[in-house]
Amino acid sequence: MTHSALAATLMARVDSQFDLEVAFLSALVQKPSDNPPGDCADHAEMAAKWLEQMGFKVERHAVPANDVHRAGMISATNLVIRHRFGAGPVIALNAHGDVVPPGDGWTAEPYGAEIRDGFMYGRGAAVSKSDFATYAFALKALIDSGAALAGTIELHLTYDEETGGLIGPGWLLKQGIVKPDYAICAGFSYAITTAHNGAIHLEVTVRGKSAHAARPDTGHDALEAATAVLNALYAHRAQLRDIRSNTPGIEHPTLVVGLIKGGINTNVVPDKVTLRLDRRVVPEENTQDVLRELKSVILASAKDLPGIDVDIEEVLVTSPLRSLVGAERLSQALQRAARVTLQRDIPTEGVPLYTDARLYCEAGVPTVIYGAGPRTLLDANGHRADERVALDDLKIATKTIAIALGDLLYPGQESLSSN
Repeated sequence: MTHSALAATLMARVDSQFDLEVAFLSALVQKPSDNPPGDCADHAEMAAKWLEQMGFKVERHAVPANDVHRAGMISATNLVIRHRFGAGPVIALNAHGDVVPPGDGWTAEPYGAEIRDGFMYGRGAAVSKSDFATYAFALKALIDSGAALAGTIELHLTYDEETGGLIGPGWLLKQGIVKPDYAICAGFSYAITTAHNGAIHLEVTVRGKSAHAARPDTGHDALEAATAVLNALYAHRAQLRDIRSNTPGIEHPTLVVGLIKGGINTNVVPDKVTLRLDRRVVPEENTQDVLRELKSVILASAKDLPGIDVDIEEVLVTSPLRSLVGAERLSQALQRAARVTLQRDIPTEGVPLYTDARLYCEAGVPTVIYGAGPRTLLDANGHRADERVALDDLKIATKTIAIALGDLLYPGQESLSSN
């Protein structure tokens, strides 16, 4: 079978199965898997049963309870599907089934999977339950095509991206359950992402001494001290704009204080205030250097305040995604496929968020990000009200992934292992 004949066959296979693909995605969206709270094992079991009905052999890898609780979750089961076409490299496709809680402002039921004007609405419809469907049906099209290919495709379907990925892809890689040579991770736009930011999440606890509001002089005001910490952080944030990234799509580091909690009552001097902050690390920065600087800024802001102690807990420390040698072959195959499916060139770019893709990169696996999504990230309303995916985009992404994988594993191609 020639390249062009294989591409035509794969597109026809995706078309013929698309109603089932939409039904699968609907089922995934209709079953909540919010993280937090992160009780996701039931969703994984439901997804596994659907995949088995499609003919896949599904491995269920339940994460030990201690690891799950350490990640701040209740339950998680990772799903792995492997299909060996022949001798050759292993290409993993990773998507996550956990989602952020829906929040307010929806015009559709967040778990309704309503289809309106060609879009499916629902939490996770775009990020990234859509790529459970994209990757599964791309692989199914390859299998059904009967093409003689050289290599193995694996699906890594995980459930902790919203809390860092350490018990999803991180755990699968660390345990040696998966050992891919290449990886493609869940996407969110037509572009191919080759770099993204890292993230540092810190919990800062400022402790003082409570006192009656009638005698505040007998206490040590933790909120006043926390204000000093906040002022220092916001001054530091202004300086971060001077650090410019050379990665297209990424401008500069960012810092957000997203949560504040503290105090006892209106008439009591606060004895404890807790802050949670998010610092994004651009690809040109070293995460550990950023972490040391951030801690120094926080501790210096309160060191001269009497009766005040400051503790800093590292909640999440992730590295940026950087392009490894070999990743360009994945990008080039996806670009060639997109010329068939989209009739246009698609770019490579960086994005300012962080994903599980960096865990494959940290393990030395050349990795890119591509999957179902619109022309721009914001069009999908990911992590916002009315999250949605266009069904046309879902079909196009499925065809693009299938054709790219067929290209990469086509017999006689230069070996992907010869980097």
